[in-house]
Amino acid sequence: MLKNESISERLIALEEKLLHQEDTIDSLNEIVAKQDKEIQNLWSANRLLKQSISEAKPDSYSDAEPPPPHY
Repeated sequence: MLKNESISERLIALEEKLLHQEDTIDSLNEIVAKQDKEIQNLWSANRLLKQSISEAKPDSYSDAEPPPPHY
């Protein structure tokens, strides 16, 4: 009987570890999904910013006088 109790205790310990690992994996999966959304939003914002900068550059420098020489 002592051997069966030892096996049972080991089995319970393994089940507890498995549940803890599953919980950790689920938590990490949620974090990765949130970060993926945030990264996608940042890429979109970056794309829009680059587009607005490229559209603004030609207009702002076309009528400007050339800078005076520094000599």
